[in-house]
Amino acid sequence: MASLIATRYAAALADSVTAAGTQVVGHAAAEQLRSVEAAVRENGSLRAIFQNPAVSKPRKRAVIGRLSDGLGLSRQIKNFLFVTADRGRIGQLSEIREAFEEILDERLGFVRADISSATALDDGQRQRLEAQLARLAAKQIRPRYSVDPSLVGGVIARVGSTVYDGSVRGQLEVLRRRLTR
Repeated sequence: MASLIATRYAAALADSVTAAGTQVVGHAAAEQLRSVEAAVRENGSLRAIFQNPAVSKPRKRAVIGRLSDGLGLSRQIKNFLFVTADRGRIGQLSEIREAFEEILDERLGFVRADISSATALDDGQRQRLEAQLARLAAKQIRPRYSVDPSLVGGVIARVGSTVYDGSVRGQLEVLRRRLTR
């Protein structure tokens, strides 16, 4: 879960990109933030500049300007990065981006589904599972898949605060509790 500060920055950015007449749409903004995040993660010099409080704000702004030009970022995202750098929050960009994506999904009527399976699911299995979860949640879902071999078999899906456990491990746990009563 994102911190209160990250959520505030994310909400402000979501307000900006969902307003009428904006230059960049929500998911394009998220993709641009991901590209900045990747550039900072992959470049130790960038990371050092943004994490060092001794580096002046104008210097950080100049670096953001060059980075923005190189990545082809929109003016809105560039300005957002200026604000986060000026306020010493550029180090929280990953957390802000994650909160931004969640807020955006919520505003567009999507709910996130974290799905863990014992083995990788094929396209047909994914489509059936996504359709079933969308029906249960009464919303469109944004699935995130992971493989967890400890499940033995089956799937665990977390949609919002609800967990659907269809794993063999979960069924064995239920059986164990019944037998010990």
